[in-house]
Amino acid sequence: MELRKYVGHLPIISVGATIIVLNDKNEILLNLRSDTGNWGIIGGGMEPPESLEETAARELWEEAGLKAERFELMEVLSGGELFFRYPGGDEIYTVIALYKAIGVSGELSINDDESRRLQYFPLNALPELESRAEYVIRKIADKII
Repeated sequence: MELRKYVGHLPIISVGATIIVLNDKNEILLNLRSDTGNWGIIGGGMEPPESLEETAARELWEEAGLKAERFELMEVLSGGELFFRYPGGDEIYTVIALYKAIGVSGELSINDDESRRLQYFPLNALPELESRAEYVIRKIADKII
């Protein structure tokens, strides 16, 4: 937010972690986003002085109330497909370290104001997705089946 005071709505590059959480039916956990009103994948921006794995752990806890024994790096994604304009006008190009959560424990709960709901979905019956989530799932669907 501090950076936005200087650059306004201009595009910035944001580095973050996105976490694929699968249940025992191989369904993916999604969150109904409070900012856009559509579904996304658990994740968010890195905060100083976090590592990407620490970002993944924090976001998993904040957005879903879950912990993971470890995170398996699946892929690093970047480029124009990950451009996003927030409802307030802020623009970002996202660099995503995509992790799969291994050994997930805890009860689903929302611990921040970024989500309205959490739900597991089969990959062949996904709801309306936020653009970056749609891109990520299309990109890696064959790796998580």
